[in-house]
Amino acid sequence: MSIHMSESERSETHIAPWLSVNNAAKAVDYYKAAFGAVELYRLEDDNGKLAVTQLSINGADFWIQDDPDCSPELVGRGTARMIMTVNDPDWAFEQALAAGGTVIAPVSEGHGWRIGRFVDPFGYHWEIGKRLN
Repeated sequence: MSIHMSESERSETHIAPWLSVNNAAKAVDYYKAAFGAVELYRLEDDNGKLAVTQLSINGADFWIQDDPDCSPELVGRGTARMIMTVNDPDWAFEQALAAGGTVIAPVSEGHGWRIGRFVDPFGYHWEIGKRLN
């Protein structure tokens, strides 16, 4: 029996960010509070400490890895930024701030988007917005 896959099935691709943080358990708590993230996968080390986890925010997956050498200051100098597109960026932005994020740019309209930018407690910059029609 042979299985035939369509072109779209063969070419389906997903890219998921992998974030290194200095306290994975604390990061999971933050992302759950900030975005309603749920855990899809969890790997603990031999001492029962969270080593790696896969999280999902309404089907948008990303990974968290515990790295004691990582710091918000180190991450803040990086070149990666997360962009999350949602139906209600104002609500999502406020939720992220209430959970411990710090405003970089408040939610506003420009360049065809309603979008705001903040930094999470682990040094990662996030933009939350939606394209305006």
